[in-house]
Amino acid sequence: IAAGVAVWSVMTALCGLARGFWSLFIARTGVGVGEATLAPGAYSMIADYFPKRILARALSVYMIGVTLGSGVAYMLGGAVVAYLEDIDQVVLPLLGSMQGWQLTFFIVGLPGILVSMLLVASVREPRRRGVGLDSAESIPLAEVVQYLWQRRLAFAGHIFGISIFIMVVYALNLWGPTYFIRIFGYSPAEAGWVFGLVMIGAGTAGLLLAGSVADAWMQRGTQDAYVRTILLSIICITPCVVTLGFTTNEMVGIVAMALAVFFSACQGGIAGGTLQLMTPNRMRGQVIVIYMLVANLIGLGLGPTVVAAATDYVFGYDEAIGKSIALSAAVMCPLGGLLLWRSLPAIREQLEEQS
Repeated sequence: IAAGVAVWSVMTALCGLARGFWSLFIARTGVGVGEATLAPGAYSMIADYFPKRILARALSVYMIGVTLGSGVAYMLGGAVVAYLEDIDQVVLPLLGSMQGWQLTFFIVGLPGILVSMLLVASVREPRRRGVGLDSAESIPLAEVVQYLWQRRLAFAGHIFGISIFIMVVYALNLWGPTYFIRIFGYSPAEAGWVFGLVMIGAGTAGLLLAGSVADAWMQRGTQDAYVRTILLSIICITPCVVTLGFTTNEMVGIVAMALAVFFSACQGGIAGGTLQLMTPNRMRGQVIVIYMLVANLIGLGLGPTVVAAATDYVFGYDEAIGKSIALSAAVMCPLGGLLLWRSLPAIREQLEEQS
């Protein structure tokens, strides 16, 4: 994880040195490679650090990094861009002259190297806990894939159901500031501050509440409490997101966005947590890799794109961004929720096998 943090921080800074598409593409690919190291190690370690009765809360606290980090990024990122876009050129030692947008990448990227050093100095690998397949140090990926295939009703239902729902989550996260800019005439800096506060407040609250509810529900004997909590959030988020497509009132728009972000964050810790409970400990990191691959390809790859396509080709004008977000939620939330709900018996059986 520490190596990954250092890599993605350096590659973020290198984005500022890009001189064309391919140099930016390579740098951004490096950012992705570095970031990909975090989830497999973090989820697996947290599942060993904390007992099952508080695992949902532990994972939710870990995922606060996303809501706080994203919120601060929207707020400070917008402010930094607004400040630096008025600067024509800056001359740095060794690097020479660069424009304001290039300097932004250095400002947000290089501090991550200090974070990686802090991680190495302060975090220790936990002892393994839970059910193990054998005493082997690692399980080959082929065996992991075979294990998942033999239990595909549970794992595929969970992974694809969550991934389809995450299309709406990523659509909100990436198009949220644009919604305020196009619908209510905010400047980029104003939209960054408003959406950043929404992410920090509503997103963090959703994570923590979902973790507490899931833990309490599981303590009462409900094995699939994590999944049921996610299903409730899917039901609740749908009318909130749909409201974004019909309101012209600024305060209603802010409240609807805050509620939508609140419920979208509920799955943040417990979706991956469910897989940790379903999987033998020697496979947890690799299973999270597969989950993140599918979730990113579907959720991050298609979610924002579907909203863009709907805005361009269904409604045909930029100010329809709210309607496009609402349409995606009206389709994807029921679809993802149905797939998840149909998989509940198989998921419950898998959880009982690992309990």
